[in-house]
Amino acid sequence: MYLRIAAAAILSVGVVFAAQCLGQEAAKPLVTSSVYTKPQQLVDMDHGRRMNIYCLGSGSPAVVLDAGMGDSTISWALVQPALAARTKVCSYDRAGLGFSDGSSRPSTAANIAEDLHALLKAAHVAPPYVLVGHSAAGMYIRVYADRYPDEVVGMVSVEGSHEDQWVRGWAIGAPGQQAKWDAFLKEYGSCVDEAKRGLVPGTPAYKKCVGDPDPRFSPAINAAQARYAATVRWQAAIASERQSVAYASADQARATRRHYGDMPIIVLTHSPYPKAKDETQEERNQRTLLWESLHLDVAAMSTRGVNEIVPNSGHYIQYEHPQIVIDAIDQALSIAREDMRKTQ
Repeated sequence: MYLRIAAAAILSVGVVFAAQCLGQEAAKPLVTSSVYTKPQQLVDMDHGRRMNIYCLGSGSPAVVLDAGMGDSTISWALVQPALAARTKVCSYDRAGLGFSDGSSRPSTAANIAEDLHALLKAAHVAPPYVLVGHSAAGMYIRVYADRYPDEVVGMVSVEGSHEDQWVRGWAIGAPGQQAKWDAFLKEYGSCVDEAKRGLVPGTPAYKKCVGDPDPRFSPAINAAQARYAATVRWQAAIASERQSVAYASADQARATRRHYGDMPIIVLTHSPYPKAKDETQEERNQRTLLWESLHLDVAAMSTRGVNEIVPNSGHYIQYEHPQIVIDAIDQALSIAREDMRKTQ
């Protein structure tokens, strides 16, 4: 998969491991639409910087889908069309990722939330919103909801990251877990320089920084992903997001409002994870309990928060069990609409 080292990297040290994040791969491509081979709508943000957004359907509240670290609109290919029958639903590419132009600012949760706010305004996607975040975006949507509370009426966190997963995960098992993470950041941070020199297919640098085709996607989609994954702007964006996620972004998520009143918050949790080769069963049990506990903490930020365990799945529940994700978003949407009717 071209983005294997990006989205999975959040979980590679600490709570869970990259080898388990991707779940079971399909025998044939799950996603074949040509929509994901090119930009859907490039919206001017500031002084010519453009971001890619893809909207379907109509209605309110609008559902806004935010993908995991390094991922793009394609993350929601099996979810977005079904939701579009119920309301307006938009996915987008964060700065530098997918088909969006790069940014001069670090890819922190706060900057990502600010970018999304400006993008939705520029694209004329009116609030209120039900925000949906996968993996790292589980933190990003919380920061958005904290900064723009009048715009958000519901959240769905799909295997969402938690600001404490790194520090608490590093404390499990042998010492040196944080050092491994920092070494990972240094190793893959070199991909920016490799991209500047030119990432050539068949070379070790290309193998490390771009990776292999994803069997879940068609050859045409994989070719499009390979083209942008080899660019400096993509490598710089994912390097910045990796550098930020366990440090600046985690701090920003930690500083958000700790309670969201009675806003519907639905958390989907893949558990348990199988034991990795370099851990004991006891360490795995501790990490499983930690992962579930952190997600319970997020659900508890609302009087109507729910944490749903999704067995027999990997990190990408939206690919392996898309109907579960659709149902969770529908539930948040229904509650939000009922709340809106009561206040009219």
